[in-house]
Parts: sequence; C-alpha cells; structure tokens
Amino acid sequence: MGAPHFRMATAPVFTKEDELHWIALRLVPGLGSRKAGQMLTQFRTPQAIFRASRSDLESIGLSGSLAQSIASGCTFDDAVDQQQKMLETGALLIPISDPRFPPRLKEIFDPPIALFVRGRVELLHSVMLGVVGTRRPTAYGTAATQRLSPDLAMAGLTIVSGMARGIDTAAHRSVLDVGGDTVAVFGCGVDLVYPAENRKLAAEIAEKGLLMSEFPMGSPAYPQNFPIRNRVISGVSVGVLIVEGAQYSGSAITARMAMEQQREVFAVPGNITSKMSWGPNLLVKQGAKLVQEWNDVTVELPAETRRTLIAKAQARSPQISLEINGESTSVGGEIGPASRSLLAQLKHDVPIHIDQLIETFDTLTPSEIVAGLFELELLGMVRQLPGKNFVKVW
Repeated sequence: MGAPHFRMATAPVFTKEDELHWIALRLVPGLGSRKAGQMLTQFRTPQAIFRASRSDLESIGLSGSLAQSIASGCTFDDAVDQQQKMLETGALLIPISDPRFPPRLKEIFDPPIALFVRGRVELLHSVMLGVVGTRRPTAYGTAATQRLSPDLAMAGLTIVSGMARGIDTAAHRSVLDVGGDTVAVFGCGVDLVYPAENRKLAAEIAEKGLLMSEFPMGSPAYPQNFPIRNRVISGVSVGVLIVEGAQYSGSAITARMAMEQQREVFAVPGNITSKMSWGPNLLVKQGAKLVQEWNDVTVELPAETRRTLIAKAQARSPQISLEINGESTSVGGEIGPASRSLLAQLKHDVPIHIDQLIETFDTLTPSEIVAGLFELELLGMVRQLPGKNFVKVW
C-alpha cells in the first residue's frame, strides 16, 4: 500500500494556529508516521483529529491510550515551546499537506507528516541524489566522494547526505566548495549539530543549502533515530550512491530502503581486500549500478529528469573544465547547437578523442566542443571513456 495522498485544489493558507496543531500531532507519544498518515487521510487536518472524540479515534484502530493522548491535547504546551525554538533558530515547519513538501518523499510507505527545515526551502523540489557511506572511510573512499559529489552537483543534482563523520561530511563539504547544492538530513533536531565537530559545516549548509529533520526541535541524536533518518535520505532522492561501508552498515541499510522505495541504487566499487568495500561490492553483485564517473549516475535517470538537470546546469552557468592539449578549458552557457553537431560526428562503436573532434570542427571553439559533450553526457547520449575519448551510446 502506498503513502496516503493529500489532495489540494489550491495552496493552503498556513497560519501559526495550523502550525501549532501540526506540531502537537507530531509530538503525540507513540504515534508513528504511518498511523498519523492514516489519520490524516481519514480526518483531513490535524485540527479535525484533535476535535475528534476518543471513541471516534478508537474506531479507526487507535489504542485507548493513544486515543486518550490525542483527545486530551496534552502535547499543545510542548508545541508552543517548539514554535518558540523555531523562531529563535529560523527554522520552518513543512507539513505533508504543504506544496513545498518534497514530492518524492510523499511516495514512500511511511512519509513523515512534517519536516523541520533551515535554509533554502526551494531545494525540497530539486532533483536530489543521496550520497552515503562509512564514518571511517579509507583514503580511497574519501577521494572517490570528493571527486564524484562535486561532479554530480555540477551536473545539476542536489547532493543529500546525513552529515555524519566520514563519507557524509566529505560529500557535503566537497559540494559546498564548488558552489553546488546540498541537503543534510539530521537524526536530531535541526537546532542541534551531531557530530559537534560539524558545527561550522552545519552553519554553512543552513546558509547555502538546507538542513532538514522530521525530529522536533531539541531532539537528541539517539542511535535509533538514524535508520529512521536514512529512509528520508533515500525517500527524497531519485537514487542513492553508496561509496564505502561494511555489509551491515548504515549505508547498507540506506541502500535497502532505497530498493524498497524503488529508487535507483548506485555503488562505487572498492578493493576486495578492504572490509569497507564489502557493502558496495555486494550491492554491485546484486544489481546496483557501478559508478566510476558522474555520468554513470545521470545516464540511468529518466529523460525528463535529465532535461531538468540540463536546464538547471545551464541556468547556473557552471564552469566545466577539461584538459585539452595540456591546457585547462572552462565552459558554460548555451550548448545546444554544438551538441547537435557533435552527435552527428560521434560513432557508436569507434571512440573519438577530443583533440580529433577539435580538429574536425573548424566552426566550433574548444570551449563549445567541451560544453557540447557535457550536454550530451548529461542526456546519456554520449559516454566519456578513459583518455578523453567519446562514443555515442544512443
């Protein structure tokens, strides 16, 4: 059974009173996301739930103690405290009925009924990709993350991770360093930072990206929160990239959740003698897409999603660099006409070196050629082989 749907003819007028009721509902002890979603399907709004009698609530399957907790309104005082904490930290509440709520997250079996966020709320509707891995990465794992994450961000994807030590931190930091978009999903309140060493990173993400949590303000980072957090990382994403992790690690749990949510699963292969490679290597054996470069991810995305990424990349005018004849060339801007000419020249079965393409096209500059190849790679119509060689794949 899929997640409950919330139909809205127009965007709701979201008042402080509405917010108070959503928070109060979230704070009901023992009320899980699935049961809360079912109640919202039945009663439509938190206000209607709190107006219902205990017998009405029990009639839809709630236990007597849970129905009593809701009917008594015992969580409203705490909800007022939550609103004050949100005001002090600049956090916002995005309930599942809000048009700003991540559309992909609504699709999962047990979506949160509300998200607490700090930062650029518009990123909730961007094309997101989860990048997760071990808290104790090898030098190889860190290097792979620092190479792939910025490339994927420059291709228009918003990189989502959990801001844990290791791979998560490397993903967030490397994306910020190139001006890309990143979202950190917390296993605690968005007014806290875990681990504490990432305080500066969290502040930068709150300014340039987005911090997000389904846990109320002030919630500690309990160990049991992290699997719950991981389902949100995969839930908001088109897919999840696993870099390093043991067989039963948190990243393996995230990969399993992604599969259950029918998301793409990608994995960076690793050294077979390293226990940190066991997780991603096993995922590849089980059918996950092997990733060596950013295009291995984008080529698997639906055509409509790839078009969205191209539009975003062009709007942001990313500076994509490749080495041509020993010199670094940066490009950006409109690339359509060049890509059409290049596609006609490239072959399915014979790789062509970029230098040969430059010599072939008298009317195109090296920058235009590099930019055209970038667009074709994003579209999945061209693949780059080692040594700056290119082949047509469609």
